Order: sequence, then structure tokens, then C-alpha cells
Amino acid sequence: MIKTLCPIRCFSCGKPIAHLFEQYKEKVSKGEEVKKVLDDLGLERYCCRSAMMSHIELIDMIMQFKKS
Repeated sequence: MIKTLCPIRCFSCGKPIAHLFEQYKEKVSKGEEVKKVLDDLGLERYCCRSAMMSHIELIDMIMQFKKS
């Protein structure tokens, strides 16, 4: 089952970022500073950082309309 619908690649430069999303979400929820988390994950470009930070999880809302 799909857990999240995070972006697979950065929208601007095309760098793969989906494999980092779970780590990002985990560390930020524990209270770590977002800048430090992004630096630790190796996201240096502003486009990749903004794609990660601006992602909103809509899977719960989408699943309401699933056909049974």
C-alpha cells in the first residue's frame, strides 16, 4: 500500500528525492531543525529543498474517494 505521494524527483533539476522523504519527515517530527535535516540529507540546491519542504501529504484525502 502507498504510504505517501511524495515527489519522485525535484521539479526543477530532476534529482531523485523520494528516497529521502521518510527520513526527512521522521527527523522533522522529532523536532530537529529543517535546515540541518536538509543539509544532512545532502539536499543543497534550493529547488530540491523547496520541493521537500513544500510537499503536502494528500493521500488521506484522496483515499476517501477510492472506489470499493
